Amino acid sequence: MLRPLYGHEDARSALARAMDRGSLPGSLLIHGPRGVGKQRFALWLAQRLVCLQPGDPDPCGTCQPCRLALRLEHPDIQWFFPVVRPKGSIAADKLAEALEEVRASELATRREDPLRTRDPGEPVGIFLAQVQTLRKMAASRPALGGRRLFLIGDAELLAPQEATTEAANALLKLLEEPPAETTIVLTAAEPDGLLPTLRSRVLPVRLRPLPQDLVFRFLRSELPEVDENTARIAARLSDGSIGQALGFLPSGDRPGPLEELRREARALLEAAANPSPVPRLAAAHTLSPAGARGAFVHVLEFLTVWLRDLAAIASGADNLVLNGDAVPFLTGLARKLAGAAHGVPSAIRVVEQAAAMAHGNVNPQLITAWMTREIHRELTAAPAS
Repeated sequence: MLRPLYGHEDARSALARAMDRGSLPGSLLIHGPRGVGKQRFALWLAQRLVCLQPGDPDPCGTCQPCRLALRLEHPDIQWFFPVVRPKGSIAADKLAEALEEVRASELATRREDPLRTRDPGEPVGIFLAQVQTLRKMAASRPALGGRRLFLIGDAELLAPQEATTEAANALLKLLEEPPAETTIVLTAAEPDGLLPTLRSRVLPVRLRPLPQDLVFRFLRSELPEVDENTARIAARLSDGSIGQALGFLPSGDRPGPLEELRREARALLEAAANPSPVPRLAAAHTLSPAGARGAFVHVLEFLTVWLRDLAAIASGADNLVLNGDAVPFLTGLARKLAGAAHGVPSAIRVVEQAAAMAHGNVNPQLITAWMTREIHRELTAAPAS
């Protein structure tokens, strides 16, 4: 069952009022930082639409449509999201059916574990065949009531690996003229990744980062098995995003997927700071499989955070450190590195160049060897007199 929606009260109230007035637009784009709750917000909107006794602003939560919505079983709420393309050679006329099987399997998993986080390096997309399935569904009548909602999560991933805009173009007519009593919702962390023609047909609704204490309260309330210190660290690292916070929590005996990337980024900083070139070369040759699967850019994002924290420590601004559990480590580095304060901006520019290379399909090992050498140079250079 879906967990409660936390935060975003202003957006909830505004859309609830629009629903009550009958002025809710037929096509919406919910955008905001990654993991801030955009798809959960869209599912809240869907539940509010089908609720028999909606309140102000929330749905009642007890009527049959609400219960079905919370169990992800309401036939008039259809949730599409990026999936892994089925392996093997599949005939074009069978691909839609195969993708629906993948979606059904993923929905079953989300019913059992609605807080499961996706591997950031997993190659997924929303394919043309899925959009065609959605259009066929939209052409039929609602199954239970008078309202229905189609949600396309992470819409910026509309068939990017097919090197085509067909999937996005197939949505245009539906977004421009949704069927009666039908709402289409797209969500995107990077709305600029959508075609301009798509963005022009939807009303944008921005969700902002949540207060850190609210993220912490979510973790403690919804995941009581997580100890207080772990929850506090995850909330601090979350940047106001519950989805991000979940990625830092352990899963069984393994660290969360974002925690793995954070640790890998820390290891890169350690290698770059080492006076010997051997650890830097070793780091280039021992990148984790996650890097090879495309999460290397995410590792670089975490490396930027580590560098900013290093500068904060070196400048005496410990209160600005996000990696609060690593203050002793950062303090030790700051004492050893002559450029720990003034060299960080240049080091961050090096990381940005590395990210650009990664987007250009340059080998991550080559990038890492170059990047750690350049970061070392910037962090060990004495300040100009």
